[in-house]
Amino acid sequence: MPTAYVALGGNLGDPVAQMQRALAALAQHPDVSSVTCSGFYRTAPVGYDNQPDFINAVARVQTSLPAMDLLQLLFALEFEGGRERSFANAPRTLDLDLLLYDELVSTDPVMILPHPRMHERAFVLQPLAEIAPEMVLPGHGPLDPLLRACQDQRIERLAD
Repeated sequence: MPTAYVALGGNLGDPVAQMQRALAALAQHPDVSSVTCSGFYRTAPVGYDNQPDFINAVARVQTSLPAMDLLQLLFALEFEGGRERSFANAPRTLDLDLLLYDELVSTDPVMILPHPRMHERAFVLQPLAEIAPEMVLPGHGPLDPLLRACQDQRIERLAD
């Protein structure tokens, strides 16, 4: 069964509750056999600074869904969570990004895999390292040196 990694985030309303609902919905989907999630992290916004901090996590998902179908499910969960796409890097209630899907490489504008900026984002790399410490990002290498390159990005693990 394919393994996918999904980044979760949000900074409006109650992002922890929104992310927990999305994780529960994923786990209950008939084509998903397991969901393992990192801890939750408080992180500084990227790209548009005039907004609240984000809460972020990464989940490993075992699924029989094809990659595009999984992406469509993530979009549906965002919509159910009240996601509005007003402008790039805008504040949001729920953000679900497909980071990796097995070894799939896709340049489709709707689904670029691996996610094109994940190797530059502490809010992805730190939670990913928590659940997949031996991960080697295609085209970028092991997580540890990538995380060291992101040391200037503020990230703090929330208490469980």
